[in-house]
Amino acid sequence: MSNTACILSIDQGTTGTTVLLVDVHGNIIAQGSQEFTQYYPHPGWVEHDPEEIWNATLQAIDALFAEENAPNIVAIGITNQRETTIVWDRQTGKPIHPAIVWQCRRTADMCASLEKQGIAEEIKAKTGLVLDPYFSGTKIAWILDHVSGARERAEHGELAFGTVDTWLLWKLTDGAVHKTDYTNASRTLLFNIDTLSWDETLLEIFNVPKTILPEVCPSASNFGTASFYRNFWLETFGKNISLDGIPITGMAGDQQAALFGQLCTNPGMAKNTYGTGCFLMLNTGADKIETKSGLLTTLACSLDENPVYALEGSVFVAGAAVQWIRDGIQIIETAAETEKIAANIPDSGGVFVVPAFTGLGAPYWDAEARGAILGLTRGSTREQIVRATLESIAYQSADVVTAMLSETAGTIDRLRVDGGAAANNFLMQFQADILGIEIERPAQIESTGLGAAYLAGITTGVWDNVEELETHRTGQTKSETDTLETKVFSPQIDADQRNQKLAQWKRAVQRVMG
Repeated sequence: MSNTACILSIDQGTTGTTVLLVDVHGNIIAQGSQEFTQYYPHPGWVEHDPEEIWNATLQAIDALFAEENAPNIVAIGITNQRETTIVWDRQTGKPIHPAIVWQCRRTADMCASLEKQGIAEEIKAKTGLVLDPYFSGTKIAWILDHVSGARERAEHGELAFGTVDTWLLWKLTDGAVHKTDYTNASRTLLFNIDTLSWDETLLEIFNVPKTILPEVCPSASNFGTASFYRNFWLETFGKNISLDGIPITGMAGDQQAALFGQLCTNPGMAKNTYGTGCFLMLNTGADKIETKSGLLTTLACSLDENPVYALEGSVFVAGAAVQWIRDGIQIIETAAETEKIAANIPDSGGVFVVPAFTGLGAPYWDAEARGAILGLTRGSTREQIVRATLESIAYQSADVVTAMLSETAGTIDRLRVDGGAAANNFLMQFQADILGIEIERPAQIESTGLGAAYLAGITTGVWDNVEELETHRTGQTKSETDTLETKVFSPQIDADQRNQKLAQWKRAVQRVMG
């Protein structure tokens, strides 16, 4: 392993944790990962064990170090699944309830009740968000109301709330630091994206005491210092490693980190991340665009206290739909085989999969919608269902792009993509076809982890500015585990074909809406 200065990037996702070592040229030189358990205690509920998340992070770090001696790590960056809510005891550091995951719909009735009170527009004006169970505010309230004594303890300052970035920071600093960044705070329904502060009115609406909230900082900040002693790693993993004293200088929610990792730092630049869900973001710079088409206005990564805004469309189920046909109905053995299956047939035979397993996100925001396979005939095949599942990911993204273009005066000429499913050539080509624009996939598709590393590196002076990072991006090489090359996918169907397919998709969506 190289002794060159590098950055440790922790990418804590919905189904696992990936840890990267990024060198001064912006290349990934080592990688480790560890999955963890998804819990579904009731229909529509999704939970994680916060301690299991932490242990998976430690195991991923351990897997990173193939050799006994640790590399020269000069900074740590953190990126995370957003909105997932954890509340813990400040003294013991123990969670008082399982983490409520962003996908969880348990607070749908609470959101509906608040909607009836006519306050949704005020919430949207302050936060840029719609009133939906997706976000953290109602999840916090639910925990405080359903764990015995929790609300009283919270009001007395005995409990701490955090999204997963805050939880990891707390653990990495041995309980010394309780902070988050602008991007994660902006996903809570409690943070005013104009004033860049926790909003007293919102806290009252959601009945959340301010005492449990973390301090909020720009994404590129000195968040604290890791407190990990060599003896810990020797005793736990048998390796001569120490993270003690390394500054934690970059932190951002996963989608904003991916936007930064793709270096979409100028207004008008957009990226799409194909993960468990699908998340398309458009940088709007200093302009906070108040949307009317089901999109979210949110905060992007900032290098200082000046806000950077973005439009976002969140698709709840993307790669998770492929997991479902693999693990749920078991018509494939691996996700990788879907590319060949889809490419070997001319079309889906009129079959459409609408994977609204946890409702529909942007631009529909229908919590009551449920998934369906439509257009089945006696001649429908397994292969057509597989292809339709991949196509559904592209169609959902197209819905978001259409909404974005309706909100802005500009155009999106090229979409930068990342995430696991971006490796699927069929999906990327179909995405280009159905959008009618070019799709650019970099050699390194771990853009989320790279974004956290870039933030940490700029803060500590590894890179002087974004322009320097852009020169590294254009010359980026594949990591040892990456088999992809930088590639641009261009549309191969005409506008009539595209419009016909989109019209059929929209009819399918209407059939499943609640």
